[in-house]
Amino acid sequence: MPAGRNECHSGIMNLPIKTPAPRINPRKLLLSKWTAVVPQQREKHFMVVRLIEPEQLGAPVQDIELEAVLSRRSQTLPWRELTNTQHWQQGWK
Repeated sequence: MPAGRNECHSGIMNLPIKTPAPRINPRKLLLSKWTAVVPQQREKHFMVVRLIEPEQLGAPVQDIELEAVLSRRSQTLPWRELTNTQHWQQGWK
């Protein structure tokens, strides 16, 4: 059996392959593209348009501004929320 396949000897899949959470560097999020797993108000595709710098110099980025491509509506959220694969997929799908 080839490596990386998840099937039993009968050829039937026995376990679903779980998608790991994407590894994200918050400093490289700017202009990255994301797809909402469950679109709301026809908004499916989003882009990170701003990294919100913390007030304390040298502190890590905590929040981002995410903008819907269709409506241009923006929202602020913690960047770590993008690692939740039940809500977000990296790239436009």
